[in-house]
Amino acid sequence: MSIDAELRERAAKVVPGGMYGHLNAALHGPAYPQFFVGGEGCRQRDADGREYVDLMCSWGPVVLGHRHPAVEGAVAAQLAEGDCLNGPGPVYVELAELLVEIVPQADWVMFSKNGTDATTQALMVARAATGRTKVLMAHGAYHGADPWCTPSPAGTTPSERADLVEFTYNDLASVEAAAARVEGDVAAIIVTPFKHDSFEDQELAAAEFARGVRALADRIGAALVIDDVRGGWRIDLGGSWEPLGVRPDLYAFSKAMANGHPIAAVTGVDSLRGPAQTLYSTGSFWFNAAPMAAAKATIETLRAIDGIALMERAGTRLREGLAAQAASHGFTVNQTGPAQIPWLSFEGDATLEKGMFWAAACLEEGVYLHPWHNWFLSAAHTDADIDRALQGTDAAYARLRARFGAD
Repeated sequence: MSIDAELRERAAKVVPGGMYGHLNAALHGPAYPQFFVGGEGCRQRDADGREYVDLMCSWGPVVLGHRHPAVEGAVAAQLAEGDCLNGPGPVYVELAELLVEIVPQADWVMFSKNGTDATTQALMVARAATGRTKVLMAHGAYHGADPWCTPSPAGTTPSERADLVEFTYNDLASVEAAAARVEGDVAAIIVTPFKHDSFEDQELAAAEFARGVRALADRIGAALVIDDVRGGWRIDLGGSWEPLGVRPDLYAFSKAMANGHPIAAVTGVDSLRGPAQTLYSTGSFWFNAAPMAAAKATIETLRAIDGIALMERAGTRLREGLAAQAASHGFTVNQTGPAQIPWLSFEGDATLEKGMFWAAACLEEGVYLHPWHNWFLSAAHTDADIDRALQGTDAAYARLRARFGAD
């Protein structure tokens, strides 16, 4: 029995189902390991000692590479002083000042731990500011795992989602129609900076859509919330809609904010400072100093090395290589999303049979990617690392052709 299998067997006795949530390897396919023991740069090792070129970056949090020395050094220095204390450390103020400096939209910051914390907190601010209840969100969008937004209804009640009104992403007319259905009671419009629904090709936001949503929010007096949990710190340090020239009232950040250390943030405009101050929103570990030190070091390092450009370079090299390989093996593929947050699907593969087989083959070739969730690149992915990954994906294409034949 493998170490991974033994750990799963033990876990099943003491944890419901053995594992749960988005890290549950059973959801990804039988070839996927559940337990990992280490990471360095853009590589990870599972419990049985197999090493992978990591194209998931721990589902997004690792943006500089595993165990980045600047980040881990900042964490070690802070831990030597203290972490979970009776109040935050000075780094709390330093990090907030840094975020206000680099995010043009931000006049203030509130911290928490997870992306779900941040999106929920942002909507609380919007409701406190407007006195309204309804939230417009895109159909199929993922905004976290609280009852109001979880993709699974288990353990929730219909009333917890009753204030959500759905629209179609990149369809401004549908947003207008959603607002009209609950006219006068829209507290917020929440939108991801690009469409990244699982099991579907990704879709970049059209500039006209972004501008239109901003204008609609202004017209009806609602707060525009951008859920930048997935895109933040990989598309633009100032926020993922900054390149489109559109700034929200509230940004929700997490994932890559601290290179794997647990922290999240909401940034807001000055007009929402007072409503934000009225919230009772807190957690026992929200103000720990070490993750804040990690976030400060991560952001400063990304800025110093132009980390986003490095990720774009790596993602473009990967995308071009995958396209050339697919063509040479006779497959038609779709590569969607930003180059640094990519996903690949096979044309006509509605059941994802080809995608699941190919991803499992990549895994066996030492490349960790995902069959139905977008991937993530980091600043640690060098040309050599991408070329090593492409060796594995090429072999996986060959195995896919042997199994299914060319298109």
